[in-house]
Amino acid sequence: MESIKNLRKVSLILFSFVLATVFLTGCGYKPSSHYAKEKIKGKVYVDVKVDLEDPKNSVLIKDAMNDIIVNRFQRVLVNSKALADTILTVKLNSVAMSELQKDELGYVNLYRADVSINVNYAGLGGKGSIDVSGNYDFSVDDGSTISDAKRFEAIKLAANKALEEIVSKFAVDSFRKEKEVDGTR
Repeated sequence: MESIKNLRKVSLILFSFVLATVFLTGCGYKPSSHYAKEKIKGKVYVDVKVDLEDPKNSVLIKDAMNDIIVNRFQRVLVNSKALADTILTVKLNSVAMSELQKDELGYVNLYRADVSINVNYAGLGGKGSIDVSGNYDFSVDDGSTISDAKRFEAIKLAANKALEEIVSKFAVDSFRKEKEVDGTR
């Protein structure tokens, strides 16, 4: 009797899995990463325009962009424009720190780092430009100022959020273009 119940449970799970698979593939479902990958094709070269006022952040942005290209887009990075199928030019537009909250003595204890980044792309997936932004809220100890280490870490996390936005913007843009080509807009 126990084995019949187990067999029914297994059958129900298998049936549910097969039904979900047939539904998702049958209706033409494609994950957003499929559309995002349409913009970044082949081997990729990332060129970062270094901000002379804040060169440390430019290096940080290049590392974050490289990480996204390899891990999210599953593309190969190359160290020469001549070898690349797609060239990304990344520029840090702005970095700003703003006060969010003060304590009862008037000292600021909560800040926000705002980062704005421009990404130009050209290659097999087309040509274009995208602006992305990200922010990160962080606190400091009572009465203290922002240390360079805290500032750098906040900018790094805000830049990572901004660059993650590239995936969704690429996906939306590719999806729109596919619909225009299909004529189903």
